[in-house]
Amino acid sequence: MSESLKTPLYHEHVKLNARMVDFAGWNMPIQYTNLKDEHNATRNHVGLFDVSHMGEIRVKGPSAVASLQWLTTNDIEKLNDGQAQYGLLPNDHGGLVDDLFIYCLKKNEDYLVCVNASNKDKDFRWMSENNKYHADITDESALWGQIAIQGPKALELCDQVFNYPVSKMNRNEIIESEFQGFKIMIATTGYTGELGCEVFIAAPGTEKLWQALLKNPIKPIPVGLGARDILRTEMKYSLYGHEIDDTTNPYEAGLGWAIKPMAKEFMSKNTILSAKEKGLSRKLIGFKMKDRGIPRQSYQIKTSAGDVIGVVTSGTHSITLDEPIGIAYVTTPFSHEGAEIFVDIRGKLTKAVVVKTPFVQK
Repeated sequence: MSESLKTPLYHEHVKLNARMVDFAGWNMPIQYTNLKDEHNATRNHVGLFDVSHMGEIRVKGPSAVASLQWLTTNDIEKLNDGQAQYGLLPNDHGGLVDDLFIYCLKKNEDYLVCVNASNKDKDFRWMSENNKYHADITDESALWGQIAIQGPKALELCDQVFNYPVSKMNRNEIIESEFQGFKIMIATTGYTGELGCEVFIAAPGTEKLWQALLKNPIKPIPVGLGARDILRTEMKYSLYGHEIDDTTNPYEAGLGWAIKPMAKEFMSKNTILSAKEKGLSRKLIGFKMKDRGIPRQSYQIKTSAGDVIGVVTSGTHSITLDEPIGIAYVTTPFSHEGAEIFVDIRGKLTKAVVVKTPFVQK
């Protein structure tokens, strides 16, 4: 097995005694102190996340919009300079290659696409092979570090460290600037449900930015992948390989809001729409446990009689709510709020109920 890749912040994590694990081929911190403290710091104060493992793909040139319109499901033409949107990268049979964020740096000319670390090579290859309108598509992942700054105090921290009114930016915006001579892009996006931003920085400057953030009097807390997963589960945000994959119809995943079929043509449009028009056989839901037990990915969802009606995609003990929660696909008749379902935990049927999501209202 090849050695795990290291982000520009690897040595910073080691200095902080982080527990490191392999994640999508990267040596990443799963926690620094404990899940509860890191989670609560993000919900109540501000947390720092090393997300340098994410992929950055640049799409440029006069046909950039046409190519992105074909490759992704959302309406790229709506984006003006400095705006961002969530989108999906469908495959050729109605499933998903990935989900992603698209940042408009210069309308009709220059776009940054941020993709999942585990899918970066696959995404770049797919986009290049299906570059119908011949945009200039480049993998810039090695050029960038990325730090997510999330929590109620995140924007105040950013205002101080960057000497720029980040707190005045709207959600899903991006600005280009610099930090100690290094090029940066500050994007008001994130994966926790909290206020905050994600900062792309030229890779050699990542350590300097991390250190400057930690030294600030606001005192942010480093947060690992463990707490990050609980935070995103509490918001019912999809994670590739859990809620979505190459076989997922985006409508059954509740991602229809990121699809704009009236605005344009895109890869697998007819296949994706026809599945919805025929009636979805399953839907992605959130549930809370009524009996004791923690639901985990791949656990079967059953009826009280033991008939299989679905599968858990993500499950954890919510630190905010102090109770077990989960995300699952279930057959459509059991997808309504209040439906009683049972999670098969090591052969025991444990009662749960379908609830409104996100679990934590922000």
